[in-house]
Amino acid sequence: MRLIDISSPVDASLFEPDPVEHRILTPAEGARHMSEEMLTHLGIEFSPDELPDQEFLSLDTLTLTTHTGTHVDAPSHYGTRASYGVPRNIDEMPLDWFYRAAVVLDLTDAEVGAVGADRIEKALVLADYTPDPLDIVLLHTGASRWAGTQRYFTHFTGIDDTAVHLLLDMGVRVIGTDAFSLDAPFGNMIERYRESGDRSVLWPAHFVGREREYCQIERLANLEQLPRPHGFSVACFPVKIAGAGAGWARAVAIVDG
Repeated sequence: MRLIDISSPVDASLFEPDPVEHRILTPAEGARHMSEEMLTHLGIEFSPDELPDQEFLSLDTLTLTTHTGTHVDAPSHYGTRASYGVPRNIDEMPLDWFYRAAVVLDLTDAEVGAVGADRIEKALVLADYTPDPLDIVLLHTGASRWAGTQRYFTHFTGIDDTAVHLLLDMGVRVIGTDAFSLDAPFGNMIERYRESGDRSVLWPAHFVGREREYCQIERLANLEQLPRPHGFSVACFPVKIAGAGAGWARAVAIVDG
């Protein structure tokens, strides 16, 4: 069995539209912090001088959005109401959605913007695969090579609502991409909207989630390392954040043989 990490990191040194703040307390600072917290909240006096080298444990504090790094979007991310009922938060999603057989579709030749159902159908034929219900579909756009730069957020390939509906009609409930978003880049969508006045070009893939329940995995990585289009599983359990519209995930492809 081979495990392939298909996650991108949370890294405060990389470019993010919403910057990541990562504060690290050293083991010595952690000892002083622990001593202060024990006294304040538990009424226990304990001096760091009692510890070897006056060190306890390091401590990391992060300030970031749930959409930083590889993450799973929950239905509640797409809106407050849905035609099927109340959209669920990330902590309410069934775990069996996130450990499934998977297929990776090659979209690396697609241009910046959004492709539709016809392009997904073509990619499925090239992969020689028809998804079974609850299979996870991964979209390899090649965008991850720009991760950590501003270009990653402005130049990539997304999919439109026809593509999402096609996959959901097959029983897929989790769609992943190595791009910043499952939709086209912001600038691309807004330019098309201003030209046409058609609101349907604005975040169509996300807004399908107001009609039909499904999850996205965004900001995957290393999809080019998958040895074949299918015949592997993906585990991408989201962090259980109560009431959240998304949760970080350590996505891993599991390849037998």
